[in-house]
Amino acid sequence: MRELKFSQERLLKVILGPVVSEKATEIADARSQFTFKVATDATKAEIKSAVEMLFKKDVDSVQVVNVKGKKKRTGQRLGQRKNWKKAYVCLKPGQDIDLTSGEIS
Repeated sequence: MRELKFSQERLLKVILGPVVSEKATEIADARSQFTFKVATDATKAEIKSAVEMLFKKDVDSVQVVNVKGKKKRTGQRLGQRKNWKKAYVCLKPGQDIDLTSGEIS
């Protein structure tokens, strides 16, 4: 792991939580790649540093996707959910994150 170039306070705000879905579970099992909901202004470098700091694992690569908010309707009014950012974090071989347990290892 390398030295952090970002403040610890900022890194704690970058990762908002894991994405729990069928696709995310398949990717985690097959490729050791984990999916997180992240802050919309987060960069790949910040995401990598945050995962390395929180989970004490070596990150190989980070891929980022901007997810458009769905258009929803309530009665006659149209609305839209907020846009959000999703990060696919690939760990180096032989490493794993257990997102099912309640504690961070």
